[in-house]
Amino acid sequence: MPVKILLDENEIPKKWYNIQADMPNLPGPSYNPMTKEPVKPEDLAPIFAKELIKQEVSTERYISIPEEIREILTLWRPSPLYRAKRLEKLLKTPAKIYYKYEGVSPAGSHKLNTAVAQAYYNKQDGIKRIATETGAGQWGSSLAFATRHFDMECTVYMVKGSYEQKPYRKMMMHTWGAQCYPSPTNMTNSGRAMLERDPDTSGSLGIAISEAVEDAATHDDTNYALGSVLNHVCLHQSIIGLETKKQLSMVEETADVVIGCAGGGSNFAGIAFPFVKDKIDKKNPDVEIIAAEPTACPTLTKGLYAYDYGDVAGLTPIMQMYTLGHDFIPPSIHSGGLRYHGMSPLVSRLHADDLIKSVAFHQNEVFKAAVAFAETEGIIPAPESAHAIKAVFDVAEECRKKGEEKTIVFNLSGHAHFDMTAYEAYFEGNLPDYEYPAELIAASLKKLPQL
Repeated sequence: MPVKILLDENEIPKKWYNIQADMPNLPGPSYNPMTKEPVKPEDLAPIFAKELIKQEVSTERYISIPEEIREILTLWRPSPLYRAKRLEKLLKTPAKIYYKYEGVSPAGSHKLNTAVAQAYYNKQDGIKRIATETGAGQWGSSLAFATRHFDMECTVYMVKGSYEQKPYRKMMMHTWGAQCYPSPTNMTNSGRAMLERDPDTSGSLGIAISEAVEDAATHDDTNYALGSVLNHVCLHQSIIGLETKKQLSMVEETADVVIGCAGGGSNFAGIAFPFVKDKIDKKNPDVEIIAAEPTACPTLTKGLYAYDYGDVAGLTPIMQMYTLGHDFIPPSIHSGGLRYHGMSPLVSRLHADDLIKSVAFHQNEVFKAAVAFAETEGIIPAPESAHAIKAVFDVAEECRKKGEEKTIVFNLSGHAHFDMTAYEAYFEGNLPDYEYPAELIAASLKKLPQL
C-alpha cells in the first residue's frame, strides 16, 4: 500500500463540483443591506466579476475550469494524498488515516485554488486592482500571488492581531507586489469608526471585510475578492475533494470519516462537498463528515442559524448562516483563519440539515495534536488545520477502543512555516485556552439585522 498517492497533471479536474445542484435544501436568499430586498445580480456588479456572480447563484452540477486557470494550477496540482502510517502506529489505532496536503502550493495553502480563479475572472472584466481582507495571511498571500500572474494590483487589509503575529506573511504579499495594511486602518470610514470605538482592538475578519468592501465600492477600477464563505469560493475549492476521491479509488478505499477545519468554510467545503454528494446520493450514505473549529470562535457549535451581515459595518449582503453576531470580535488566538463570526451559507445549510456535524477544541489540545503529527509525519501543520488533526485523533481513539477499521480522510490545508510564533507560545506554556462566554455571544446575537 503506497504512502503517497499521486495523480498526473492531466488528471487535474476539468470541472468544479457545485453542491447547489444536489442539496436537499438551499440556503435562503441573501438580502441587500440597504434595501432589505433579495440581492439581485446588479447589486453585486459594483464589486464582483460577472462570471463569479453567475457562479454564486448557479445550480449547474459541474462548471468547466478555464484552461488558463488549469495551466496555473499545474504549478502545484494535483496535490498529494498521504497515508499517515506513522501516525496510525503512534495512535495504536486500527483506522487508516489519509491526508490531502494543500501546503504544496506556492503560497503554502489551499487558498490559491480560488485566488487564481477570482483573479482570472476579474482580469476578464478589465479590473485593475483587487481589495481583500485576510486573517492569518494565507488568503492575502494567495491573492497577491494570483494578481501578480495577471498583472493586477492587490490591496490587503490584514487582521491586526495576525499582522503582528505573522510578519512573514506580510512579507510574502509585498514580495508578490501587494500592499498590506493592519486592520482596522484609518484609510476607510469603517476602519476609522472601529478605531474610534476601540483604539486598541486586535481587529477581526468582519472588520477587515468591511474595509475591503468599502475600498472596492469607492473605486471604479477595483473589485473585491473573498477567500471563503461565498458559494463560488466553495465551488473553486471542490477541486480538493474531487482529486481526493480519485486518489482513494486508486488504492480501492472509500472514506468512512471526512474532516476539515472550519472558519469561513472554504477549507472544509473543498474536501467535504464531493463526499457530501455521495452521502446525499446514497452512494456512501454512512460517511461521517466533521467540521472542526476553535472554542474561542465556535460558530457552528454555539452560533445561531439566522440572517446576519458578513461584516461588522453591515456593507455585505445579509446571509442565512450560522453566526455569533456580526460585531463579535474573538480573542487573538493563533488560528487567525478561523476567527470569523459567520459560516458559509452552504456549509451552514448542510449543518442545519444534519448532513455534517461540528466539534470545537481549545488551543492547547490542538497544538498537542499538531506536534504529534509533525513528529510522525514530518509536516508542521498550520494552526487552522491542526484543529482537523485533533478531530482525527479523537476519531482514531474511538476506533481503537471499538476495534473499528475505519478510513479517515482529512484536509491538511497548509503548513506552519510562518506560524512558528504560535508553536513557540505552546512550547513555552504561554498559549491560553479561551472559551468565549455564552453571555457575550448572546449579547452579540441580539444585534442581528431585522428583515
